[in-house]
Amino acid sequence: MRILPEETQCMIIDMQERLMPAMSGRKDCEDRALMLIRGLKILEIPMLITQQYTKGLGDSIPEVYEAAGTKEYFDKRTFSCTKDGAILAALQENERGNVLVCGTEAHVCVLQTCIDLKELGYNPVLVTDAVASRKKSDKKIALQRAVQEGILLTTAEAILFELTLDSRNPVFRQISQLVK
Repeated sequence: MRILPEETQCMIIDMQERLMPAMSGRKDCEDRALMLIRGLKILEIPMLITQQYTKGLGDSIPEVYEAAGTKEYFDKRTFSCTKDGAILAALQENERGNVLVCGTEAHVCVLQTCIDLKELGYNPVLVTDAVASRKKSDKKIALQRAVQEGILLTTAEAILFELTLDSRNPVFRQISQLVK
């Protein structure tokens, strides 16, 4: 199945100031997620930023807001983003069935969101190099579980080029520069 830009949106889950320092592979996850977010902005793919209990865990890291070009976010207390009415309404409003998912933690909010998105009829696409957990083993098992649940896996670079479609796309050079 091809993932087309006009059918795609993205959820950036809980990349927060007090969570990110504890993540295994933090720098790689941040680098790939920020590359993804910058590319999606260039491609004009709608993005939703979520934050788990902002009062306690802080805002998203500043680079996320900068890359996305917005400080807007959805504060949540649920692990699965789909269990929050405002987030689910925003997803539905975008009217795009493919949902790219990145952020933390892979084995909790990210995985539960993907499973529930699939159950709701969306096509969740888990961007594996743009997710993290505190323990490597938790991320590994989360990715295995995602596959067992029928969730598509990809990488930030692969999905950006898939959404770009071909080298004749007017933003191809910008996307190409991002992934270098």
